[in-house]
Formats: sequence, C-alpha cells, structure tokens
Amino acid sequence: SVVKALAMVALGLLLGLVGTDIYTGAPRFTLGIREYADGLNFVAVAVGVFGVAEILRNLEGEKTRTVLMAKVSGLLPTRQDFKEMMWPVIRGTGIGSALGILPGGGAILAAFASYTVEKRLSKTPEEFGHGAIAGVAGPESANNAGAQTSFIPLLTLGIPANPVMALMVGAMIIQGIVPGPNVAVEQPALFWGIIASMWIGNLMLVVLNLPLIGLWVKLLTIPYYVLFPIIMAFCAIGVYSVNSNVYDLYAVAFFGLAGYALVKLRCEPAPLLLGFVLGPLLEENLRRAMILSRGDPTTFVTRPISAILLLLALAVLVVVFLPSIKAKREAVFQEED
Repeated sequence: SVVKALAMVALGLLLGLVGTDIYTGAPRFTLGIREYADGLNFVAVAVGVFGVAEILRNLEGEKTRTVLMAKVSGLLPTRQDFKEMMWPVIRGTGIGSALGILPGGGAILAAFASYTVEKRLSKTPEEFGHGAIAGVAGPESANNAGAQTSFIPLLTLGIPANPVMALMVGAMIIQGIVPGPNVAVEQPALFWGIIASMWIGNLMLVVLNLPLIGLWVKLLTIPYYVLFPIIMAFCAIGVYSVNSNVYDLYAVAFFGLAGYALVKLRCEPAPLLLGFVLGPLLEENLRRAMILSRGDPTTFVTRPISAILLLLALAVLVVVFLPSIKAKREAVFQEED
C-alpha cells in the first residue's frame, strides 16, 4: 500500500525530530528524559522494529522444525553447467547493475526482472521452477550486481536504496561520516575498503558455504524456545554496548512492540527506518536553504536543479499511483455496465 508506506515515512520523519533542535538548542519530544537529548538511538530503533518484532511474529506460529538431512555431492558446476549459465550470468549482471543504481527497490527488483527475461528467452521455459540453471544463475547474478551497485547512490548522493543501505547510513553517521559526493576524497579508506570488501566477501561466501553447508542446515533444528532468548540477549548486549545507556533497552522494547503492531496492521517498517535516517538530514538542509533564501519557499521551484528533482519526485509518485487509479476506474465502469 502506497498510502501506508507514505504514512510510515512520515512517522519515521517524526521520530527523527526527537532530540535537541539543531539551531535553537531547545529539546523536542524528549519527554523530559535527558538521555534522549541527542535523539533516539538508531541501533535501538532498527533492532526493535526488525529484530524484536520479527521474533514476536515468529512466536505466533511456533512449531517443531524438521530438517531432511542428505549427503550432498557435486557442488561445483560442470562444464555443461558453465556453458548454460554463461549468458544468463552476463545478462543478470547487466540488469542488476542498471537497476541497482536506482534509489528505491531497484536492487530488489533486479532478481525478478532477470528471472522474467531468462524465462522469456529460454527455449524450454517449462523447466523454470523445476531446476533450470538459467533461472538460478541469472537472478542470483542480478541480485549480487544490484546489491553492489546500490552503494553508488548511497556513497555519492547519501540516498539509501533499501533498508540495508539505511542501516549503513546510520552506522556511518554514528561514526561521524556523512555520505555524499566528497566521501571518496574525504574518506578514501572507507570508500576503497567497501570496494575491497565486495571481492573478499564473495570469496569468503564460497569458502564458508560450501564446506560448512551441513552445519548451517543443522542450525535449523534448534528449537524456538532456545534460539529466540539467545537472539534477544545478543540484541540487548549489542544495543547497550553502543552508548551504555539503559534507556536504549527501553527503546528496543517499545519499538519491538510497535514494530509487531505494524506487522499486524500490514504496514511495512522499512519506510519508517528510511524516514528516521533521512529525517535529520532533510531538516538540516531544508532549514539551511530557508536561511539562505531569507525564508522564501519559492527558492525550491525557481532554482533549476531543485525544480527538476521535485518534478522527478512528483512523476515517480504519479507513476506509482496510476495502477491503483486505473484499477478503481475499471471497477467503477464494470459496476455501471
């Protein structure tokens, strides 16, 4: 639901206002708690909304999990497998690279787009869903490419492409690093470190996953009543270790319950996190622009770059709302007939 997503963004922006006003120094929405003078802890909000809420949701359908253990052999692709997946990998990499640059859900859509393309180009589309190697190699390549190119809008524009990138923005801001066009020059160790980690990370995935696949599968047999308390304990330790603030643990509990309520209401919590991360940056730059323009709000539409960006944002909203408007029109005409 677009309306629910926009509502979650607005709620995230409101949560980003908690703390001290950046220009007047007046406390805002702190409820008299001094520990919230610097704002809500990003780690506490993220862990509560995604971690604790997900645990509560999973506890609803607690059941005994059984895992079928079998000996796996022949993990490495054969020459024929390489031949069949060469072009799907190339096409998937291209699709993922192109879509991953787009802020939003580009990296998430890359795998679906690649799967659709491969199924249409395949001479045997009936095999898709039954082990077709092109249906695995193409989407996985697109997913990997999209995940890596999504760092481009993050590091150049400071715009997170998805909730994972939003978490990284929060982590950078905690360390005093503001993503933007100058990050490659001002933080070369971070910039080139991220690029190097992509290569090292993929290599480590191969090294860890293939030999230890039996161990990872075995972890699925751990009962919920043992696994979830361990997860909760590590969440609490991690959040408390950031600022050594007990109020952060209260925030985890509150946002865990709030996140669970959002899940029950079918409201996606990811836009909330995006709004929470981008809210302070949006406020700071908005107020700076208003000061420079002496309080004239028309400066956003009279400056060409700002006007073009606003028009693009409006166009995206129109494109998003068009399918729902079209569906409602069709329903009305069908009723009249």
